Order: sequence, then structure tokens, then C-alpha cells
Amino acid sequence: MNNAHHSPRNTNVRTDGLVIAAFGRHYLAETKNNIILDCVVRGKRSGVACGDHVEILPTTPGQGVIEKIKPRTTLLYRSDAFRKKIIAANITQIIVVVAAIPSFSEELINRCLVAAESQYIKALIVLNKADMIVPTRDAAVTLSLYQELGYPLIQLSANQDINTLIPYLKGNVSVLAGQSGMGKSTLINTLIPKADRTISEISTALDSGCHTTTHAHLYHFDTNSQIIDTPGIQEFGIHHIENENLAWQFVEFRPYIGQCRFNNCRHGHEPDCAIINATKAGKISDRRLAFYRRLKHQTYKN
Repeated sequence: MNNAHHSPRNTNVRTDGLVIAAFGRHYLAETKNNIILDCVVRGKRSGVACGDHVEILPTTPGQGVIEKIKPRTTLLYRSDAFRKKIIAANITQIIVVVAAIPSFSEELINRCLVAAESQYIKALIVLNKADMIVPTRDAAVTLSLYQELGYPLIQLSANQDINTLIPYLKGNVSVLAGQSGMGKSTLINTLIPKADRTISEISTALDSGCHTTTHAHLYHFDTNSQIIDTPGIQEFGIHHIENENLAWQFVEFRPYIGQCRFNNCRHGHEPDCAIINATKAGKISDRRLAFYRRLKHQTYKN
């Protein structure tokens, strides 16, 4: 009887779970009873993301098979010309973490904002290491452009005081994005002190060692708020966004889209381009138009 109880064929009581870690085709899911199950996916299907709500068929104790992914509200992923990599599901906010030292990539900020807009996800920019007063002041001037576009910008020192960030986390499923060196790990460890321990425990459980730094992890900040840490997000390809839709993801371009002389205007150097004219009139930043053109060229080679 005991063997039958643990046999996958006879254990047909499915349970709901939340995917809290994703390692390629291997996942950790948390049930409503706060039990962590080590899961695989049925057959050759993949595509499960950290943050997914799933149906699990328990097999042996502590293990299960993900049978079904429940409908998602959002899906954040990056892509190049050849493949897509899912980052996280059901998120409501991207938090882009930057710092004055080492210098941050403004292009990465723009890529994150484009990805957020394409999924109707909120975006927040966190300027970390604010205790470095002079370089932070200069960085804040650079970042004020995004604040003017409506993206919140907050300054903090992750190892000193993170209180300004707390209200933005409440009620959200946030994903952290940023280059290495920006203090993202310090931020996570300050927000979730047990995160360090969790990472090492999971690595041991999966016998994954140190190379697990490219996986996504979900942490509970409180009962209504989660944070997903994704170390691999610093390369952010946006090839999955259709060429003609890229301009729509630049919020300040939207009033001018469709007003150009040519229907297929690429907002490069065409005559009577409404977006170029708006830039000349000071209504669109030269920097943002330059980033749009660079992203378009890099992504679609035109």
C-alpha cells in the first residue's frame, strides 16, 4: 500500500504551485502549504518561467511533474535573432538597478523600458550607491530624462537605507534588472536577508554548484509582494518585438506615430517625419531618438 501511495500512477491528486526557481528544464515550485517540490516538465515541453502558477502532479516525496502552466498576465523575455529566453512570468514591475560607479549602460535602461512597455509592465529606476555623492549627482542628471518621461527614479544605498524602495515593492511582483556591479545582490540581501542562504541551499539540493548564477529566483517580500532576482538579465535582446512596433514602446513617440508623410517611415532620415520634427522642436530628446535608431539597427539591421 505504501508503494502504491508514492507511485506516480496512483498519485493523481494534483496540487497548485508557484515556480520560485528555474534552472533550464528543472524547477522548484512552492505549494500553498509552503512545501517546496523539485519539479520537471512532462515530456519535452519547456517554457516554464519563474513566477508561473502551475498544476503539479506529485510523484515521490518532495518531487513532482509540472502538468500545466496556468494563464499568465505578463511574460518577460529576451531574444536575439535565433532564440528566446524567458526571464519571468506574471510580473507587474521591472526595477532597473544602476549606479554611478561602475558606469551604467543607458542602452540597457532603454532596452528594459522597451520590454516593460511591450508587456504593459511598470518600470522603476533605482540609482544605487547614493552615498557616493558627487558621481551620483551627475548620474541623476543623466537619469532625469527618464523621470521626465514618467518613470519613477529613486536614490538609495543598498547597504545603508532602502526605505525609499519599500512602497514601490508593496503589492507588486517585481523583477530586478541590471548589469553586474550595480549592487543588485546587496539590494536583494538587504531586502531579503535569508536570500543568500536560500541560494546556497537550492544549489546544494540540485547539485548545481556555482554555475547557477544565470537562473531566476523568486523571494517573498511579504504576503502580497514578491521579488524575482535574475542575474542573467544584463544582456537584453528585444528581437521578439516586431520592427513596426518598436516606436510604440517609446512613450513620448506615441502622439506622433502615424503623422509622418510616409506610412512606412522608419524615423531615420525621411522627409516630414513627425518624430524627427518633434525632436527638432524639443518635444523628444535627441538621446532617446538616437537610442531608438540604435536599437532598431542592432535588432533588425535597418
